[in-house]
Amino acid sequence: MHTVRDILAVKPKRSVVRISENAAVVDAARLMNEHHVGSLVVTRGERVIGIFTERDILTRVVAPERPPAAVCVADVMTAPVACCALSTTRDECRSAMRHKRVRHLPVVENDQLVGMISIGDLLADAEAEQAETIRWLHDYLYGT
Repeated sequence: MHTVRDILAVKPKRSVVRISENAAVVDAARLMNEHHVGSLVVTRGERVIGIFTERDILTRVVAPERPPAAVCVADVMTAPVACCALSTTRDECRSAMRHKRVRHLPVVENDQLVGMISIGDLLADAEAEQAETIRWLHDYLYGT
């Protein structure tokens, strides 16, 4: 079974977009648009303290009609945040995402943010593994 380390090894290298807990929601939304991401990791120094997602904007800012320029990320972020480690398996990530109803897991090692795993990353990894199994079975049955 593949681990988060394996998944991150084939994922294009991009730094995880993070934001300070004191930033305004409008700045967070602009940062998400600029980087084409659906979530930001909220940090205090190097420590992960939450996650801020498109869902947080909709349910905690837009729906209650709060002004995005006056609302602080810390007031509307999701915390505590579910995280995983490099040694976490794909199935463990998938289970955590399903039970916590999230689509992103920050990857933390020794209290340091080292990456981000999305549900799309898990699906791509499972698909690649299945394709390899199919190729192997085809070669076994029919020769190369």
